Amino acid sequence: QVQLVESGGGLVQAGGSLRLSCAASGSIFSTMGWYRQAPGQQRELVATITIGDTTNYADSVKGRFTISRDNAKNTCYLLMNTLKPEDTAVYLCNARDLFSRRDYWGQGTQVTVSS
Repeated sequence: QVQLVESGGGLVQAGGSLRLSCAASGSIFSTMGWYRQAPGQQRELVATITIGDTTNYADSVKGRFTISRDNAKNTCYLLMNTLKPEDTAVYLCNARDLFSRRDYWGQGTQVTVSS
């Protein structure tokens, strides 16, 4: 049974930093990533990382956010620096199963950036 457990969200002032973690279990995942959804808006990609450490970022977070993963722990991280109020959203972890290619989602963690 696949499970994704996120942690690390919270309230931070503009310019501050947070680190999100996503602990996955139940399979091996080819790609892991983070998406976010603000109230009234569509879910959008933040960053992804492959099992070979190839990364991809949304233009809005390039240079501020860093995605990484620890394959031994099946855990993905998102270090968010220089946070802006527009980064406020629910951040959701995504993982693609290496064998079935099915996508799995975490429950989401709230990130709120105050101005």
